[in-house]
Amino acid sequence: MYGSVRDLEQTDKHQHLLNIAETAPGTLELFEADLLIDGSFSEAAKKCDYVLHTASPFKIDVKDPQKELVEPAVKGTENVMRSAIASEQVKRIVVTSSVAAIYGDNQDIQSKPDGQFGPKDWNTSSSLQHQAYSYSKTEAEKKARSMIEKQQDTDLVTIHPGFVLGPSLASRKDSTSIDFILQMLSGQFKLGAPALYFGFVDVRDISKMHIRAALRDREGGQRYIGISESGHVLDLAKKIEKHFPNEFPLPTRFLPKTLMYIMGPFIGLSWKFVRRNIGTPISFDTSLTKRDLEIEFKPLDETLRDMVEKMKKQHWLD
Repeated sequence: MYGSVRDLEQTDKHQHLLNIAETAPGTLELFEADLLIDGSFSEAAKKCDYVLHTASPFKIDVKDPQKELVEPAVKGTENVMRSAIASEQVKRIVVTSSVAAIYGDNQDIQSKPDGQFGPKDWNTSSSLQHQAYSYSKTEAEKKARSMIEKQQDTDLVTIHPGFVLGPSLASRKDSTSIDFILQMLSGQFKLGAPALYFGFVDVRDISKMHIRAALRDREGGQRYIGISESGHVLDLAKKIEKHFPNEFPLPTRFLPKTLMYIMGPFIGLSWKFVRRNIGTPISFDTSLTKRDLEIEFKPLDETLRDMVEKMKKQHWLD
């Protein structure tokens, strides 16, 4: 197995991979590569039958969305795709897209007659000025699909996770998903949480989806949605409280939407975002994923229990 890291000498950032390689069957060889450097994935791609491109910046509060989100997402995808396509060995590329490429705002659900977002849906409501992360994921997937259409030797499958949660293999906690749960556990939402609705999924299920999408003997082109349950922020709090009663200062009520209009601009949420997302439930059709990839998603209850237990073991909550 081959993998890429930005800097081979910074072993603290990928030590968990080295630890796994010591006990897992097979071998692991890491290559130094950068998403923004043309050709830096070419050497690794020459050795692969399947390429899984999972890297893309996930940030909410950014100063320059074009530079911080769109360029790394689109150019990074382009660089990986170009190296994989140029290889004479790569059979399939699996790109980690997102449900953010399926829809932009929760209110987009109102245009769906069946009340669900599905694999054929595309985000048409995001832009550089509104929901820039979602826009970056949409543009990156469009780039990947446009490149794959211009050749015939390699096919493409995309994976579309929702809000990814679950126990981390790494000892680092610098991810948006982990930070959100840490904020909740530390009491930052104790007085009330925004009425935000998401589709949630376990990181272990998303890992399975990538491997099975690569190895399944099916024609490429599919878009697989990865969602175990849809719900809101207080659902998370209730499930955590169930397993860790009275251990954390968790929120028990929503903040009024009118208050979110006042607070939003101070925490990076525009009025447009508040209007189009706060208080609007969403749902997803994952039947294709379950059928093709034979995935039985872990219950969100189990995901959160394992995630918090791992955080405690890592002393992230001390």
